[in-house]
Amino acid sequence: MYHVCWRCGAFAADKEILPDPAYPEGGHGLAICPACGHAHPFRRWPLLIVGGASGSGKTTLLHRMLQERSARRGPAALLLEADILWQPALDTPQDNYRAFCQSWVRLALNLGQQGPPVVLFGAGLGVPDNLEGIPEVRWFTGVHILSLVCDDEVLAGRLRERPAWRGTREEPFIAAQLRFNAWNRAQRALPDPPLTLLDTTDATPEDAAAAAWRWLERALQVSPGG
Repeated sequence: MYHVCWRCGAFAADKEILPDPAYPEGGHGLAICPACGHAHPFRRWPLLIVGGASGSGKTTLLHRMLQERSARRGPAALLLEADILWQPALDTPQDNYRAFCQSWVRLALNLGQQGPPVVLFGAGLGVPDNLEGIPEVRWFTGVHILSLVCDDEVLAGRLRERPAWRGTREEPFIAAQLRFNAWNRAQRALPDPPLTLLDTTDATPEDAAAAAWRWLERALQVSPGG
C-alpha cells in the first residue's frame, strides 16, 4: 500500500527514504514520491531473517519460538514461515528467486506497519545476494540474518528421516543442502560476516530458541525500529 502515492496516485517502489524528523530517536521514516514529492510517513523496522539449509532446524526453531511467544517470553515479533507461499513457478535461481523474495520483503514491510517487527524463516531469504536490488529492502533500518548450521552427518541424517513425500531423501537433494550448509559456515571467515551462525548440531529446541531470542534482541538494539 505504501508504493501508491496517497496524493497523486503514482506507483513507485523505489521512493527516496529519509528519516522522519518528528522521531529523532529513529524507528520512523518518510518515503518521498518521485512524481509529486509527497512525504509518506511509515514505521521502520530491521529486516529480520532466519535462514539455513533444509534440515538445519528452521521449522523446529520456529515452532519452539511460537510456543514461547504465546507464553509472552522473548521480544514481541511476528514469526512467519516463508515456505507457506512457495510454489514451483517461484523456483527461479536464474534471478535469485526475485519474485519470491521480493513478495516476502514487501509483505514484511506492510505487516510491520501494524505492530511488531516480522521475522521471516526461509532458506533462500537468508542469502544476502537474493536480497540485492529489491527496492523495499531500503525501507528497513538494516538487514539481520541468523543462519542455522549443523554437522554434515547430522544434516544428512535429518533429511533422510523425513517422510518420503517431502522428497528430501534423494542423494542429489542431500548433496545440494550439504553444499549450502558449507556455504553458510564459510561466511564466518569473511572480514564482515553478513550472517550470524547458530549451530544446531547438539542444541535442544529450547537452547536454539534462547539463542535466537538473544540474536533478535541484539538486532533490535543495533537497528531499532518503530
